[in-house]
Formats: sequence, C-alpha cells, structure tokens
Amino acid sequence: VVDAPRSWPKAMGKKKKRGMDGRSKVDGEGESGGDQASALATNGVTPTEWMHADDLSSDDEDTDATNNRIGRVPLHWYDEHDHIGYDAHGKQVIKSSSVNRDLLDKAIDASDDLENKDKFTVFDALNSKEVTLTPRQVELIRRLQGGAFAHPEHDANPDYIDYFSGVDPEKSGLNSDRYEKKSRFQPSKWEKLQVRRLLHRLKCGSINMDYLEGKVRDMNDLVKRGEDQDDKPFALWKGDEEDELALRKGPQHMPAPKVPPPGHAFSYNPPEEYLPNESELKEWEDLDPEDRPYGHFVPRKFDNLRSVGAYEHSVKERFERCLDLYLCPRAMKRRLNIDPESLVPQLPRASDLRPFPTAKCVRYEVPGETESVMVRCLAVSPDGQFLASGGEDGVARLWEVQSGRLLKSWDLAEVVRSSGEEDGREGEKDEPDEETPTQKQQPIASLEWNPNRSHHVLLAAVGKCAVVISTGTAGLDDAEVTGALLSAASKCKNGGNIAPDSRAAKAVRWISLRKQKKSAGTPVSAFGGTSGPVALLRTGKDVSSVKWHRKGDYFTTVSPKASASAVLIHQLSKAASQQPFGKSKGGEAQLACFHPQKPFLFVATKEHVRVYHLVKQVMVKRLLSGCRHISSLDVHPSGDHLVVGSLDRRLVWFDLDLASTPYKTLKYHERALRSVGFHPRYPLMASASDDGSIHVFHSMVYSDLMRNPLIVPVKVLRGHSTVKGLGTLSMAFHPTQPWLFSAGADGNIHLFQDL
Repeated sequence: VVDAPRSWPKAMGKKKKRGMDGRSKVDGEGESGGDQASALATNGVTPTEWMHADDLSSDDEDTDATNNRIGRVPLHWYDEHDHIGYDAHGKQVIKSSSVNRDLLDKAIDASDDLENKDKFTVFDALNSKEVTLTPRQVELIRRLQGGAFAHPEHDANPDYIDYFSGVDPEKSGLNSDRYEKKSRFQPSKWEKLQVRRLLHRLKCGSINMDYLEGKVRDMNDLVKRGEDQDDKPFALWKGDEEDELALRKGPQHMPAPKVPPPGHAFSYNPPEEYLPNESELKEWEDLDPEDRPYGHFVPRKFDNLRSVGAYEHSVKERFERCLDLYLCPRAMKRRLNIDPESLVPQLPRASDLRPFPTAKCVRYEVPGETESVMVRCLAVSPDGQFLASGGEDGVARLWEVQSGRLLKSWDLAEVVRSSGEEDGREGEKDEPDEETPTQKQQPIASLEWNPNRSHHVLLAAVGKCAVVISTGTAGLDDAEVTGALLSAASKCKNGGNIAPDSRAAKAVRWISLRKQKKSAGTPVSAFGGTSGPVALLRTGKDVSSVKWHRKGDYFTTVSPKASASAVLIHQLSKAASQQPFGKSKGGEAQLACFHPQKPFLFVATKEHVRVYHLVKQVMVKRLLSGCRHISSLDVHPSGDHLVVGSLDRRLVWFDLDLASTPYKTLKYHERALRSVGFHPRYPLMASASDDGSIHVFHSMVYSDLMRNPLIVPVKVLRGHSTVKGLGTLSMAFHPTQPWLFSAGADGNIHLFQDL
C-alpha cells in the first residue's frame, strides 16, 4: 500500500487536464479545453502548478483573527452603522469605502490599476473588503464551472484490484505472516461449560435425549393436554382453597365460622377456680345446656392425660353444629383494617400559617360612673385608624386605634328619646309598647362603619331607630363626598323620599336631626365637616341589626318582631326606603346582609338562611344550618362562602356552590356564639363566645374549584371575664393588618396583634 503524497507533484512532460467525464487528457485532445488552459497560463505556469498546495491548508484560515465573527447575523442590521461586525478580539470591523461605490466607479478603478489588470477581484460582503483571487482559486472555479473535479489528478474511474478471488487469492499482506493463536489448539472453556449445564438439566429431568438430539424443539411439546395425571401424587391441603372458592362463578362462598379454642376449664388439670362445687353443679342441672357456662361439659380434674376418657357428648355437639351451619343463615362482614391515625387529617403547623393575632397589646377603657359598661358591638374604619364601640348605656364612642385615646362620644339613647318627643305620630299612639323608652334602657344593638373609604359615616341600631352618624374624620376631599352623601338625609321632611302608597311608608320614617343642638359636635379632623348624628330612621319595632352594602350607599335594617316589614332596605343618598317582602315566611328574621359582588340578599331566621335575588325578586337558595337559633352571620370576601354562628355553640360553614347543607360544622366553644367574621384581606376567620374566648382559624379559600377550603384552628385568645352569663359579645378584624378587636360584657375592649 502506497501512501498518497501530501503535495501535488509538478507535471512532467506533457501537460494533462481532466475532461468533462473526469478522465485525464493530454493538451490538444480537446478544443475548448486547450484554449482555456492556454488563456489561464501566465508566466509559464501551468494550471496544475496553480493547483499545487498542501492538503492540510485551508481557504478559511484567519491567522490575524481580523475577520468578521458575527456568524449568521443578517448584514442589513448594520446598514445604519459605520462597521459591519466584530472580529475575534472584539474590535469593530470598519466598512470599506468601496461599499457605496457604483459599477462605473469600479470600472474606472479597474482600468487605472495596471498592476492588478489581469487578476480577478471579488467583494467580500461579510468582511467588507475586496479579495483578489489567486491562480489556484481561479482554476478551481473554472473546473467547477466546467463540471469536472476540482483536483486535476483525481481519477474518477480507477482500475479495480481484486485482493481475494479464485483459488489462489491475492492477499494484502497485513496478516499473512502471523502465527495461529494457542487458543485455537486447546479445548474451548465455553463449550465445556455448556456441556456441564446440559448434563445437569438431563439429570434433573428438565430435558431428555430427544431434546439433545434435536427431535423436540421445546420440552413443553412433550406434555399432552389430555394426559391423565390421576396416578400422580398431589397435596390435599395447599392453603389456597379459599381463594379458589372465591374466584369460582356462582354465589359467594362464605366459610363456616371457626370453633372457639378451648379455655382453661377444658384442661384435664384445670385450676381450682374453674372446678364447680356441689351447689354450682345443682344450679347447672336446673339450667338448659345453652344457658350453662360450658354447655354439656363439666370441668373435671385428672391425674394425667392418659386417665382422660372419651367425651360422651362429642357426637351430639358435632351434630348440633352441623345443623347450625346448615339451617342458620350467614352473612359476610368485611372488616376494614384501618389505622385510626390515618383517619385524622394531616394539618399544617400553626407557625407555618402566620400571620394571625396572638397577643393582647392595647386595652381601651370605657368610662363609667359606678361599674363597667357592657360593650355590645364594634366597628372599624376602612383605613384602620379609628374604632367605634356601642355600649349598654346607649353611647357610641370613637377611639383612636394606635393610642387607645377616646376621641368622641355620642349619647344616641338621648337623641332617640328627644326625637321621639318631638315627632309624635298617630301610629305610635295607637300601638303603645309594654314599656316606654324612658322606662327601660336602650342599648346599641348593632354598629356598622361605612365600608367605602370616602364615606365617613356610622350606622347604629338603638331601640326602634337606626341612627346615621357623621364621624367627622374625613379629609379635605372625603369631607365633600360625605357631605353630599348626607345632604338628603339631613334635609329630609315628611318622613323622607318614600312614596305614600308604598309598603315602606307605613314601616319606616326618616327624621332629620340638624335642629338638635345636642347632637352637633366638634369634628375630629380639621376638614371633617359635621360631626354627630345626622338623621334617624324610626320603625315600629326594635332594630336588632344593621348592615351596609359594599358600595356604601345602601344599607339594611332588621326588626325581628315586625313580621312582614322586618327587613327594610334604605338608600342614604336619597333618604329613601323600600320593603322587599310582602309577608313573613319561615319565621322571624334575625339577620340580613348583602352579597359582596352579586345582587343577592342573605336573610337569616332562627334555623335557616335564605338567599334572595334582588333584581329578579325570587329566592335562589335555602340553606339548612341545623342550628336552633342563629346569632351571627358573615359572608366571605369572595362571595362563595358563608359562615353562621348560633346560640347552641355551633359554627357552620356553607359552600354556596356546593350544596344547601353545611360544608363544615365546628363545635369548639363551651357556650353560645355571639359573633363570627372573616378578615377582608388575610385568610383568617374568628368566632367569639360567651365563654370569654375567641377562636382564630386559618381559612384558606382556593380559586381552584377542585380544592376544598382549608380550615385550621390556630389560636385561642382569652382576655374577657364572664358577667351575668355573658362573655365576649363582639369582635372585628382590622381591615389591613392581622389584628383583632374584641368587646366583652366586662366593659373592656382589647386589641390582639401578631407578635
């Protein structure tokens, strides 16, 4: 074998070239080929000498690393720049001056350049420079354009050399002089191992000589399907008889119950306490065998096992057992082997569910003459800066949250009492109450702050009236909005803007309080405007609950004893009211609240919660709480969940998209629940009870409808004492922080924060 030369030898003698078929030809054999060769030859150098180059050379070598290295980036990206790319050193490749020249300028430059007159020049757009082709490159282009091979020495049709053919083959000589390996003359170890394995299988009986001689391809072919195997031994009890019976067709197989194992009394040498005395034997004889402790058997003591005789009732007991198995029906009972700990849900740790209120930080002291005043209700401003409380003495108080300072106080009971003296209606005279307002105390039953941040208005339920209070905490812009909202209520006349022939005209009456000097006061803010009670709504019965709509214009009042007019809806900006129900259904209404997003109204009676569509004026759903007396109600900010608290210690969670029955019923408190609620921002829920404690829950509601809400109890807050059977009467969450306010019968208001 001869190695190929690393360089092309110079042509000796006649000049050769390749034709269109790739074969070498002598100059002169072709017509056009000779003309082209003579035209390209300059200074006595033949095209073959131009093609003489090292095989290891490359046309793409960049020794100085100055060529453009931008890769396959479109060149039109650099049209607006003075460079065309970057080299290997990161330097810019500047565009040449010949880029913008036209063909006429190039032709003039080519005619003026006498040195490179006979050379070919092309423009390299990637590197922005002109490249002069070498004679070797020109020859390569000419041969490729002519359809020939690039190298003139390439033989496309070489002579075939037959290395191995016939009886006497010609060998290449690579392995002709090697000696044979020693392993070729020794016995094969692999064959020895295979013979040993076959002998072992032959001794075990897994194969026979027919298999070794090739008469049978598979040993399974020797076993006939219909071959009788009765003469072969088999196991009587294999242990899987029950599984075979369970898999067979027909009625389910039920194994017979096993006989209980014998006890100590059946021993041939039983303890003394198992041996009956004479009196016990006489009692056993009077009893039936079924009522005796051991049936027909009487415990006896023997010296040894050999002295024990045959049991006389063995055949009879066996026969009775067979009758029982034959006549008595049996039923299959499946026992579930479940670990009790696996049934308990895996709840996350409370430390992983923070933040939530943990410690009591601020105490608000309610002033009283002799003893502490019971605080019945709380309300927090939307910005979380102020806190309002309603007491048993009928006084509404305004607190500053951070410092605990008492800012304002309004005696609403006195306001209601004075307005009742001025406004004497004939309807009230016809239906006198059992006790006049002056004879009994009028506490604040409910207190709600307007949820709109621009409306600084409080709503309080005192006796038969719902009082609208301007807090005076508004800023410069909010004071004008609040004044515009209260303008209609402060100037209302003749009972408000209610149609005389409507049902609400007989149920409620709007009364302006701007003439009362006692109700006016100095506002907390310099831009607060008016401060104090602005108007009140007088109804026929005591108002127990008030609730705002989330937009801050509409609100609802509930009077449980007012039958059909128990639930009223009012609009503050127009001083108007309406009665949505014509008659009472399902008992007395206890609570009412609006849906946060949809035009729904939730009305809770003592045992049920009804959902009404205000636009369509139909009942959408009726929720079955299972409680005896509902005391509190709150809707989740998403509007898909509802929580209800009752006086029978139940906390009921409803999923409005799931069913009309409770999703969860929690019973952690020891006494009646007084207040429940959700946090407007954090996944928190709390319940206050008469036992003086507040239970805080982590209540995560997921947007994925396939995941159930996560309810985890995280903290029990204590700080209120029980007075006259009453404990924590109200609680409210801070609107922006994981804080909780609580009010109790002991007259204290506490703020619990996350520490």
